Order: sequence, then C-alpha cells, then structure tokens
Amino acid sequence: MTDPIRPTDDEARALAQDLIATARFAALAVTDPEIRSPMISRVVVVPGPDGLPLSLVSDLAAHATALKADPACALLLGEPGPKGDPLTHPRLSLQASARFIRHGAPEHAALAEHYLSLQPKAKLYIGFADFSLLRFEIARGLLNGGFGKAFKLTPADLGV
Repeated sequence: MTDPIRPTDDEARALAQDLIATARFAALAVTDPEIRSPMISRVVVVPGPDGLPLSLVSDLAAHATALKADPACALLLGEPGPKGDPLTHPRLSLQASARFIRHGAPEHAALAEHYLSLQPKAKLYIGFADFSLLRFEIARGLLNGGFGKAFKLTPADLGV
C-alpha cells in the first residue's frame, strides 16, 4: 500500500500557517481525568504573537480541569466552506501541550492585550480571577488539505 502522507512542501506549510492565523475557534480534545476518556469542547482561539494558538479559559470549564490534570491535548482548526463536500475543505489537527498563563504572570498583560485586539468582546470577562490565557505549545501538526492531500508538519513547518 502506498503511504498516503505526502512529503511536506511549502504549499502545505503555507496552508497550515494560514489555518492557524485565521482561526477564531477550534475543537479542543482533552482527556477527562475522572474516567480517562476523550472529551471535546469548542474554544475561542487566536494566533498568538509568536504564531502559537492562544485561548482564554475559565477554571469552571471542564476542559480547564482536564488540562490541569493532563496538559496533553489536540486542536482541530478549519471549517467546511458554504459549498461542496465538507471533506474537501482543509483542516489542521495540532497535537499540543497547554500552558496556563495566570493573571500576574510576566507575559500575561502583553498576551491579554494581543488577545483582546483579536477578540475585543472578551474584555467583559478577561479580568475575572477564574480566567487564564492558554498557550498551546505544538508538538506536531497533521494537515488534511482535502482528498489525497495529507501532511505531517513539525513546529518549524508551522513557523513556531
């Protein structure tokens, strides 16, 4: 059987980087610490100043509890377009580790300002004590650019 994974090229790198740069929400997969089973949530994401996905999370969210127990996670970026087969639209799965950035951490103020520049409505709650920023440190990317267009990407391929 032929390997379905293509050699990573500049077109794949550019597509994956664009999916990160334009994403404003993602599906976040974590492991539920109580039953050790996968769990998925929809979260708001923005590209951080360094290109790493950045999110805002409340300690009240089940996925925050899960990430505190085990920071290993995955993000799925990319949505089907308005026309055509949904499986022909590109999507990027990022295997990552989540790092909480609490109020008072050295980088919090600058990252919060950056986050608000892309998600201004979060100004209503970003200052609440139970909210933290989340940085997703990427281990690997899996790009599906449509049928027959599968690639494995390193953090360097993703520009981070």
